[in-house]
Amino acid sequence: MGYPEDVLAPDEQLILHRHPHWKMLVWPIVTLIVVTAIAGFLGGLAWRNTTGHVRTVLLILLGLAWLGLIAWRVVARVIAWKSTHFIVTGRRVLVRQGVLTHTGIDIPLSRISSVQFRHGLLDRALGTGTLIIGSSSEEPLEYDDVPQVQQVHSLLYHQVFEAGRSANEQHWGGGYR
Repeated sequence: MGYPEDVLAPDEQLILHRHPHWKMLVWPIVTLIVVTAIAGFLGGLAWRNTTGHVRTVLLILLGLAWLGLIAWRVVARVIAWKSTHFIVTGRRVLVRQGVLTHTGIDIPLSRISSVQFRHGLLDRALGTGTLIIGSSSEEPLEYDDVPQVQQVHSLLYHQVFEAGRSANEQHWGGGYR
């Protein structure tokens, strides 16, 4: 059993599992391309204009600088994207993120009082947006870059409605007669 199934209760059903939208990776990819081009250009200059140990030292320093920038601005962002999970089950909404410092929040469906979404023109074109979940006791929680936010909103609203209806039927002893 893989993640996120290993965080679910035995009788809990996974309905939705998403990572943030791929648009989070646009700037890291641009950074990769630009930093690699600059490093290549500077490496060519160092190769052409120096010799011996100076050339070797400059190329090693350039390679280390390139590697450091790529690790910091690209690899770390990709890992953050991959380790962020938005999960909806039949009972709750779970958000998990982080690798070294793992954080998470669980919101029981019965505690959700409202579900909203927001997306601008670019977000609509990319099929993403911000999901806003209102809890009955706290400030609304906002989750940015949720892929297909309108469908997630609709699904979550349906789940909350069904959870509320089931709770009312249990409380009042069944449906209407």
